[in-house]
Amino acid sequence: MRDLCLLEIYRRVHRSLGDSRGQSTYGYFEVYGLHIIASTGGGWDHVSVSLPDKIPSWNMMKAVRELFFKPEETVVQIHPPKDREVNCHPYCLHLWRKQGFEMPLPPTEMIGRLNKTKK
Repeated sequence: MRDLCLLEIYRRVHRSLGDSRGQSTYGYFEVYGLHIIASTGGGWDHVSVSLPDKIPSWNMMKAVRELFFKPEETVVQIHPPKDREVNCHPYCLHLWRKQGFEMPLPPTEMIGRLNKTKK
């Protein structure tokens, strides 16, 4: 995860997190109209992304991923077993990255075609 101090221009005061200015490991941010809570600790990097009235789109989540995580990091959305599901907000999605762990990925051809930049 990027150092959250690099995202100060998007940082806001949150009712439960308070004023997190200058914190490199957690904070509340508003960007692209999204409400974002980011944290790092306990071996995980985590970003929750929400809107007041709809689920964030794929493109919104991709933009958040690019802003909060480094290009070489694999970031996932997790769908846990039914008995471990938690839903505190109907329009919130989460991005996760396990620290110190290289997430195995399926072969590229199973994911889809690579985006090759034309020269």
